[in-house]
Parts: sequence; structure tokens; C-alpha cells
Amino acid sequence: MPNAGAEEPAPPSAAPTVYEAEDGELSGVTVDTAVEGYSGTGYVTGFDTGTDKLTITVPDSSAGLHDLTLHYRAPSGEKTTSLRLNGEGAGDVVLPQTESWSTVPAGRVLLEEGSNTVGIVSNWGWYDIDAISLAPSEPRPPHQVSGIPVDPDATPEARELLADLTANYGENILSGQQDMGSLTWLEDNVGKTPAVAGLDMMDYSPSRVERGTTSTEVENALAWDERGGITTFTWHWNAPTGLIDEPGKEWWRGFYTDATTFNVAEALAHPDSENYRLLLRDIDAIAAELLRLKDAGVPVLWRPLHEAEGGWFWWGAHGPGPAKELWNLMYDRMVNHHGLHNLIWVWNSVDPEWYPGDDTVDIVSADTYPPVGDHGPVSATYEKLVELGGDKKLVALTETGSIPDPELLRAYEADWSWFTTWSGDFIQDGRHNPPDFLDRVYNDPGVITLDELDDWRSAAGG
Repeated sequence: MPNAGAEEPAPPSAAPTVYEAEDGELSGVTVDTAVEGYSGTGYVTGFDTGTDKLTITVPDSSAGLHDLTLHYRAPSGEKTTSLRLNGEGAGDVVLPQTESWSTVPAGRVLLEEGSNTVGIVSNWGWYDIDAISLAPSEPRPPHQVSGIPVDPDATPEARELLADLTANYGENILSGQQDMGSLTWLEDNVGKTPAVAGLDMMDYSPSRVERGTTSTEVENALAWDERGGITTFTWHWNAPTGLIDEPGKEWWRGFYTDATTFNVAEALAHPDSENYRLLLRDIDAIAAELLRLKDAGVPVLWRPLHEAEGGWFWWGAHGPGPAKELWNLMYDRMVNHHGLHNLIWVWNSVDPEWYPGDDTVDIVSADTYPPVGDHGPVSATYEKLVELGGDKKLVALTETGSIPDPELLRAYEADWSWFTTWSGDFIQDGRHNPPDFLDRVYNDPGVITLDELDDWRSAAGG
């Protein structure tokens, strides 16, 4: 017998079961054997149009959550594939570049008892699929999020907001909506008000202001705070200089890499240069707006330099090194120089190579835009973010087109802290989020709306 009080050893994990791609149903793709190192009798290639698909049948499955792994190669650069489970959307998976056969975790899938199908749809194609493997998921251990801000001088309001989000993490998901116009549309058409309002510092960018832009986003944040809501800000940072300003690359598109000649790596490498000075000028201009919110006691979920690893914005165009350096420069400038202690810092990329470090990040997050009609839990991305933060950081879905189904979030244990639906057609077109689905989401008992927010301000003395 084991000693009294001795900890029982954990049962061994079930070995994954491999299902060969060449045995699946092929649509627009073919079996090949040209590249050695594959398993089975071949691999599937020819994912070169949007409708190309491989469907693998998984017979005699046990019911429940399973970890899905893709066996693949992507010699032509990083790619993306779209998954389908039993014919329904199951999110996208990024395939890192590799010329040899490799594997990538694809998140969890909720299998039914008996036969199931896993579909792999081209998306951003030109990759090869050798096989998939499935193993029963281990129970998720308790989250290790402390809820203590990385800024040791964080304001009481920021501390209490982060503490409240942490207490709620894994229990419910907070609803959010980008843009006050779209938020009002939601109120008028669904009859519910989200808990989180997404706003943008874009038109405070100096290179936009000098061309005549104005903004009332700070006023919107102040009014929203008066209503008891939570505010999150992003910053579509128009490049400080070097705007191309020609058709298709107009000055107001200056946050895009292809609309500016500004080189962030060169600017950061020369602190005595004019371009470095312009970086500080821009950070200082936004800090002035954020100070207005600090003075009013408004905490901000602050999400700058978003989607850096995509490279389509200039702050990520020169790789992870400059992006991380710019993040840490901004953190130091805003927190230590300007005393902006009302900010909760939200990092917005998944790749570990881009992560600036635990000491300047409170929350890890991702932006995802699944195919229309896909209300899956974005499980693969969630699991990667949990790993990125060592399960010691909150995980948020900071932009989405189609809202994940709350029932699937619970089933998949995808404990997103909040979601923010993007504005315009994503919330209003009736396709990304149909009216009956929006009604179900906003009346789900696990989705927190404005009227259901905990009174965290009372704990902060507000």
C-alpha cells in the first residue's frame, strides 16, 4: 500500500492515434510521394485554391475533448489552414514555415461517440498534409493568474479592474464591441449593452492631426466609464513620417506597412536620429490623451502595437526584435516618464518569438477572423496563448468577426476573458453574427453584459 498521504502518480497519458491524410476524402487535392520522410503511403498536396479540402474520418471515437495535431510541411513560408469538425467550422491553424515534415498543435476538438470527420480546408494554401493525430485531452489544471499588475504603482482602479477580471476568468466571458456607433447599434437591435467598449487612439496620431483629423474617443471613454463600462483602447498608429500618400497608399492608411517608408528598426537603432525623436513625439501625444483618463480615474485595457507578427503594420514589418524594443520603449516612456499608472498592458501576438516579456505584459491576446458562420471556440489560438503566458496571464479575444458560441467555449474549456466584436459589417450584416445568434449570445448566462458587471469601482474607492 502507498504511504498515507502520499500523492498518487498521475495516470499515463493515452498515446495519440495517427490518421493518414492519403486515406481521407480528397477534393481538389492529390496524393504524392515526392518528398521523403512522410508516414504511411504518401501525403496530400495541392492546396492551392480556397475550396481545396481534405476530409479525414475518425472511426470509433471516444466522446470528449481531444488534442489535435497536424503533421505537415510548409516550405513556401508561414501558411494558414481552416479546420472543420463534422462539417462545422473549427477555427484556423497557423502552419510555421518548414521544409521538412513537422507537427503543429491544432487545439482541442470535441469528438462525438463513434464516427467523426476532421476537415482541412486550404485557406492560405501551398502546404502539404501528411497526417493528423488525436489524443484525449488532459483535464485543465486551475489557472495560475495572480491578477497583480506588472506596474508596481498601478492605480487603485487599474488594480481592482485587473483583480475583477482575474476573479471572473474561467467562470464567464465578458462581452465587448468595437466602436461606439456599433455598440449603439447593438443596444438598439439586440437590447443588450456589452461590458467592454473598444476605442481607438488612431486620429490622435500626430501625422494624422497635422492633416486635419480630430477625435472624440477620449470623451467617449469618459462617458462610457460614467455608465460603468470597461474601456479598451488600441492604436492604429499612423507612421510618424514617410507617408507615401498616393492612390491605394493614402496618408490615412499610414499604419499599414505598404503605405509608409518609415523603418522602425533604423529609428530604434539610432536614438539620436530625427525618426527616433518622432517616435517619442507620437508616444508623448498619445500619453497626453491617456493622462486625461488617468486624471478622471479611468483604467484602460491598453493594446498598442497590435497584430505585430502579421507584418502588415509598420511596427511589425521588421521582425520581432524591433517590435519588442518599441513595446518596451513605450512601456517605459508611458509608465515611468509620464506616470501612466492607469494602464493594463495587453500584448496582441501569439508567437513566442515576438513576446516582449512577462515584466511588461499583463494580458496576452489575439485577433481572429474565422470564416463566416464559424462560431467555434478558437481553441488552437487560446491554447497557444495559455502556453505563451505560462497560464499566469489572462487571455483575451481582442478582435473577432464571428463571436464564438458560449456553449462551445464551455465545452472546450476555452476561457477567454472577454471578446470584442469588430465594428461595421461584422456586427451588423446579419451574416457574421445573425440576429438570432446575437440574441442567444447576449442572453447566455455565461456572457457578462454591462448591467451584470461586478462593482469593481467600489473596491477601488470610486
